[in-house]
Amino acid sequence: MSDTPIVRRRPSLRLRGYDYSLPGSYFVTICTQGRRCLFGKVADGAMHFADAGRMVQSVWNELPDAYPDVAVDAFQVMPNHVHGIVVLGHRLDGDQSLSLGDVVSRFKTMTTTRYIAGVSQWKWPRFQDRLWQRDYFDHIIRGDRVLDTVRRYIAEPRQVGVGSRESEGPRNAGRPRGASVGRTRGSAPTES
Repeated sequence: MSDTPIVRRRPSLRLRGYDYSLPGSYFVTICTQGRRCLFGKVADGAMHFADAGRMVQSVWNELPDAYPDVAVDAFQVMPNHVHGIVVLGHRLDGDQSLSLGDVVSRFKTMTTTRYIAGVSQWKWPRFQDRLWQRDYFDHIIRGDRVLDTVRRYIAEPRQVGVGSRESEGPRNAGRPRGASVGRTRGSAPTES
């Protein structure tokens, strides 16, 4: 028997071989750790933000100010996750462009830092270990039709909880039962 420990790696959610620093639009969903509802609640078909939800929205809006080659499009804070469209552009100064993973990581860091301040200053609910889940969901947006569909999906807050479409997970929420997101691990996204 070997003394070498078994290292288990989580399978990547990213499209194998794709360069996520390429200019383009990307749909992302980022969930809180343990799917804790920390940002508000959905009632009567509308999202009612807690102060933490307003902070998350503010950080999203500030991303282009901090990173000139990044633009943001539609965005929605939900009680336990966010949906947004990140648009990556070309750097004019010749420096390396940020990848989608860089942008998501920086968003998570900025929101976590401000959330921790909110816990100590305004008694926001504490989180255990980390605010956000380790990974995130993405979809490469290819074409105006897909972009319009994603924008409509983001704009429509849905109830989060047992029996709701959102409880089935962000990759399939809002789709008919059994419908695919148009991408399986390792394949190119398709327009539906």
